[in-house]
Amino acid sequence: MRNWYAVDILAEYEASEAIESAFNELGALGTEIDGLRKKKDEPLMVTGFFDEVLVDETIRSSVDDSLAIYGFANDAVKNIAHRTVEETDWLAEWKKHWRPTTIGKFIIAPPWSEVDDPERIVIRVEPNMAFGTGTHETTQLCLKAISERYDASMSVLDVGTGTGILAIATAKLGGTNILACDTDLDSVKIARENAVLNDVGEEIEFFDGSIDAATPQFDFVCANLTIDVIVPILDLLLAKAKHTLLLSGILSEQEPQIREALQKFDISDSRFEIERSGEWISVIVTVSPVS
Repeated sequence: MRNWYAVDILAEYEASEAIESAFNELGALGTEIDGLRKKKDEPLMVTGFFDEVLVDETIRSSVDDSLAIYGFANDAVKNIAHRTVEETDWLAEWKKHWRPTTIGKFIIAPPWSEVDDPERIVIRVEPNMAFGTGTHETTQLCLKAISERYDASMSVLDVGTGTGILAIATAKLGGTNILACDTDLDSVKIARENAVLNDVGEEIEFFDGSIDAATPQFDFVCANLTIDVIVPILDLLLAKAKHTLLLSGILSEQEPQIREALQKFDISDSRFEIERSGEWISVIVTVSPVS
């Protein structure tokens, strides 16, 4: 039986999201927060699951960077500990705590759950990565925008697809011309598996890598990344979007940065809308009106 390696970080309640973000930057296969019956003045245990042992210096560096981005001091972390977890134990914890999540027209659910809601479209996702299971605000912001602004006639480019959930959502709405990419090989593999699980494997083309000048244009472009990744390729993202560019993975406090970046490409305030969820925002840019 395969073992996984867990990193347990005890941190201030408000810093838990920053710790989760750090775990994902480190390549966590999944995360969980022990927040049951905890008050906001009590520390929380945030756990990341990995397929290899990480040294404390690597963990601490990523955590400190994430804490700074979220506006916390390093002492928000109280303790870091390691343990080994059997695979069955980890999967059992996911099954115990992960429940279907409703966002817009969609319900994001694990394969083992029963869903009875004929009014919504069910997307099944295996518990392999924390981002992309529908529980994170950035994913929810993107799914909400897709629910409200996407129709099946639009071609789609999903940059940084992760678990493939956004590409799958557009395919479930009837889209057929969908290209999804990620620079992480494991993510592309997982995304393909999730597409097949949702019976849309033929509708989505996945590839390992990112966009470049040769990438064709698409009607609807999604980029659920981070501000430090979005800004350097913003010119490419705008060039590849015929009508709509959906950006997320941006913290509320980073709103001035994305506004400034858009203004450099003559994107005025009237041409984009900002949606908010918790500490995160999405930016929906109208590159040109849909004819």
